[in-house]
Amino acid sequence: MKKYRGTLILTSLIILLPMLIGVLLWNQLPDQVATHFGMDGTPDGWSSRGFTVFGLPLFLLAVQFICAYVTQMDPKSRNISDKMMTLVLWIIPVISLLVPVTIYGYALGFETNYSAYGMAFVGVVFIIIGNYLPKCRQNYTVGIKLPWTLNDDENWNHTHRMAGFLWVVCGFAVVANAFLQWTWLFLVAVVVMVAAPTIYSYLFYKKHGEIKED
Repeated sequence: MKKYRGTLILTSLIILLPMLIGVLLWNQLPDQVATHFGMDGTPDGWSSRGFTVFGLPLFLLAVQFICAYVTQMDPKSRNISDKMMTLVLWIIPVISLLVPVTIYGYALGFETNYSAYGMAFVGVVFIIIGNYLPKCRQNYTVGIKLPWTLNDDENWNHTHRMAGFLWVVCGFAVVANAFLQWTWLFLVAVVVMVAAPTIYSYLFYKKHGEIKED
């Protein structure tokens, strides 16, 4: 982790920044804060003020360290490019900035469809990941990790080229769904993104023979 120590420190501070903002806004926040919103932007989940201000940032910080540790401990971590590692390290910090905008904004009376912004963000993340997938080399942490891809470089490469294109297309569909707000469209996109590469990888394996062991 020495190589990414500076990035990890910076991203950790960013993740904890909403905690400071929450302390400054403490007296303006209600005892129960809306922390989850439906597709139409209506809140459907609440948390205590203390958990919202302190618990959520600490939870996201824990997720950040777990993701960084697991990625670096991958037996094939040398195959994880700097760009992919940068993406892994920056997804949680960006989320940690967007979530407080939604939560604190609503609590302070700025009512808008925050779910639409969240949906658009998820779509953009899918598009970015889709662009990286074809360049992703075989590893156990990032990518389409199946028995057939992990034991066959050719299967891995073909599956990730196919999945990359598919994730970009579905990502744009999810971004569009931020305006359409069709729950079924988001669910279909996610199912296709998971199922299609799995089926493609299996069919590729069946067509090209036995799994090649390392």
